[in-house]
Amino acid sequence: MSSPPGRKERGSILAAKEQTGKAVLVVGGAGYIGSHMVKALLEGGYDTTVFDNLAAGHRDAVLGGRFVQGDLADTATLDALFAAGRFDAVMNFAGSIQVGESVQKPGLYYRNNVANTLNLLEAMVRHGVRHLVFSSTAAIFGEPVRIPIDEEHPTHPVNPYGRGKLMVEHMLADFDHAHGLKSACLRYFNAAGADPSGLIGERHEPETHLIPIALEVALGKRGHLSVYGEDYDTPDGTCIRDYIHVSDLCQAHLRALETLRRTDRSLAVNLGNGQGFSVREVVDAVRAVTGHAIPLKIDARRAGDPARLIADSTAARDHLGWRPQYPGLQDIVRHAWTFHLNRAVPHPLAQAA
Repeated sequence: MSSPPGRKERGSILAAKEQTGKAVLVVGGAGYIGSHMVKALLEGGYDTTVFDNLAAGHRDAVLGGRFVQGDLADTATLDALFAAGRFDAVMNFAGSIQVGESVQKPGLYYRNNVANTLNLLEAMVRHGVRHLVFSSTAAIFGEPVRIPIDEEHPTHPVNPYGRGKLMVEHMLADFDHAHGLKSACLRYFNAAGADPSGLIGERHEPETHLIPIALEVALGKRGHLSVYGEDYDTPDGTCIRDYIHVSDLCQAHLRALETLRRTDRSLAVNLGNGQGFSVREVVDAVRAVTGHAIPLKIDARRAGDPARLIADSTAARDHLGWRPQYPGLQDIVRHAWTFHLNRAVPHPLAQAA
């Protein structure tokens, strides 16, 4: 398992951020997307503080800045955190993310993703922090009625995970009206890949996402990859999804933060490549990158899996000036593979004390 960079690298990052005075609190910054966001903020010269309960995150994925372990359910800790330092903005990546689990444990998802976010918003209001970048999801749309999915698409989420995220979007609109709290809601499609350095990447436990599962097959940790349905109305019969590189997601967050600071107006945009890749295309890319056969097991369809989910990211391009740097599936898979290999044979930077 990789460790954080050594003191020399960490010190250079911290020195860069201390020169700017742009203070950002990253809630859930030890998780998959949050840890990549912390790295991007540090490289962008932001004064960065991470707040995470480490229920699903990893302390060694936080490559710099200040770290505070705590839970959004603890309002006293939240108040102490905000009182200890003046934050210009908050980025919220905290929450539970497994759709299937949300159906089985809806109370957990409404508590973690809705009630705890309300605690965060009320703390921001109490301490005069007015800008929030919120990690939302394409799950707010539910079953698609048209492809690609734009911001005007009807919102009819079909599970507690999606419903909870949509509730937060409604709360943010209300907090804007009542308190002037401005937010950017970024609706991800399928986040994938890893930082090109190989230092951080996707580490869910248990893993439920296609690309890292396929890479675990290549590493010998699984015997095969299950494909849920091969009779969909798509060119090869398997589901098509819009995969977006995690580093591109982070750049969109930086653009959203800059846009909030410049315009002081709330916004909501979809984030995706604007193109889709089928399960078989992903498997072919993993085979090409890893040189492994990736045996498949064809299983029955899963309930509620649409044939296609593809984003229309025109609004993100127009309002944020954002375009993906890594739109190709090969780059996404290659960077994820580098991270998985690095966990087995740690990167030299991770060896330094």
